[in-house]
Amino acid sequence: MMGALLPVEPIDYLIIGHISQDITPSGIQLGGTAAYAALTARACGLRVGIVTSYAPDAQISPLEGIPIVNHTASQSTTFENIQTPHGRQQRIHHRAEHLGFEHIPPAWRSAPIVHLAPIAQEVDPTLVRRFATKLLGLTPQGWMRSWDEQGNVHFSEWPEASFVLERSSAAILSIEDVNHSEKHIEEIASAVRILVVTEGAAGARLYWNGDIRYFRPPTVQELDSTGAGDIFAASFFVRLYTTQNPWEAARFATLIAARSVTRPAIHGVPTPSEVQDDLVEIIPGS
Repeated sequence: MMGALLPVEPIDYLIIGHISQDITPSGIQLGGTAAYAALTARACGLRVGIVTSYAPDAQISPLEGIPIVNHTASQSTTFENIQTPHGRQQRIHHRAEHLGFEHIPPAWRSAPIVHLAPIAQEVDPTLVRRFATKLLGLTPQGWMRSWDEQGNVHFSEWPEASFVLERSSAAILSIEDVNHSEKHIEEIASAVRILVVTEGAAGARLYWNGDIRYFRPPTVQELDSTGAGDIFAASFFVRLYTTQNPWEAARFATLIAARSVTRPAIHGVPTPSEVQDDLVEIIPGS
């Protein structure tokens, strides 16, 4: 069953992936790359659409005004982060429905920016063959996750990696997504045109044309890093599409993501005025 919360009109930025419901000490919060990236792309001035799957009782009010096509599920994808003596353990309690090309409205299939954003193996990897788009961006963390019978999430191999990466414009992942494996990073960098690896407070590194550059964020007081990588990704893809310059896109995204950690959860998404402020900083006189 599918439903659109707003009329399906042409868009600039299509994002495909689950909106999640995250269990936190303060209650259920909106989560998922699709949510954070969509709000960020809208703040950058783009028309955004989300193709996703969640249950009718999902809490999605922060996404008001963004067109959503929902492949309705009986339960929303639900994550919980649990602190253990050995560090943080992520657990998945439920997963919503699989997302394929048939779920994408025809009016959205020609969007100039397409962002594949799996968080729980939900996005069909063959989608990379279906778009004649100018920029196909990946945040592939959800293709590198699996879980046991108790829902404990762990890193896993990504068998379709080469197939997907070779057909994409750029990929962004965190060092945690690959279990801090430099071997996996090198393999991914060799398969995709542009790779960004985010490293939390240390910033990000970008692989392009055989070169590696490091981007250090400004010093800020971190309150909550939830969603910072997703905000970085959307900022990067938007600026890469506009300028065709990965270095400039990374500088911009680093500033946007650094500010995001000074506010809690979804409130870390930039405002349109903050986007303009950061553009002025990287492009004096803009």
